Amino acid sequence: MKEKFTKLLTVCVLSVIGLTGLFSQTSGLEVMENVYNRPVGEAMSAELVMTITNSRGATRERSIGQYSLDAGESDKKIMFFTAPADVRDTSFMTWSWDDGRDDDQWIYLPALRRVKRISSDSKNDSFMGSDFTYDDLGDRHPSEDSHRIIGEETLMGEGCYVIESIPVGKGDAFTKTVSWIVKEKWIGLKKDYYDRRDTVYKTLSIEEFEKIDGYWVVTNMLMEDNDRGSSTRIEMNDVSFNVSLEEDFFSERQMRLGPRR
Repeated sequence: MKEKFTKLLTVCVLSVIGLTGLFSQTSGLEVMENVYNRPVGEAMSAELVMTITNSRGATRERSIGQYSLDAGESDKKIMFFTAPADVRDTSFMTWSWDDGRDDDQWIYLPALRRVKRISSDSKNDSFMGSDFTYDDLGDRHPSEDSHRIIGEETLMGEGCYVIESIPVGKGDAFTKTVSWIVKEKWIGLKKDYYDRRDTVYKTLSIEEFEKIDGYWVVTNMLMEDNDRGSSTRIEMNDVSFNVSLEEDFFSERQMRLGPRR
């Protein structure tokens, strides 16, 4: 009788341990919140090179100066195109809100000499002829999707959570995304975008990232459009966190003036 009781007690204890492990497991939402809240520094500047490759293999290269600021309730980013001549002086600005509001975005078109606000209807449009959309250039808030962990894999030698995210609203070009998120570092290494045919129509791959001044920074990314056979690479150089930026730098006036401060 005592032996049966001991076995029963052991089974119960193991069951409780198993349930405790189950309920303490990190959720998909927690993973994506960690990604969204990963420290990125108060202010940052960098030089970007955007290389667009079409389906025939022809390339176009663009040079961009980028500045960003943690402004408390929002993260603000502004990009100034410096080359080639056909895009020089174009600028793009994004304000991403911590409370989950849609990003506010503007583009300055020097040929028209005016700043245009990007409407929500245009968020799926191509950004400057690249394979990135305006929505890709913002910071998607975790509340915009439902998330669940569908597995764990190793990618680029890093242990990753595999997260399936499904939009909770309407208007997105994709029906779901699957992301590979590095544990503890909270960097997404890969993101597949699915269409209504449940087919991956584009993929974002992070090919290089490094720690700069104590912050993890993505320095080389590639967006591939599987339908068009095109791709866009963005490389980030000369990253600096030792930069002084005021909030009024992130304004329509500055978009017209350019990067000089």
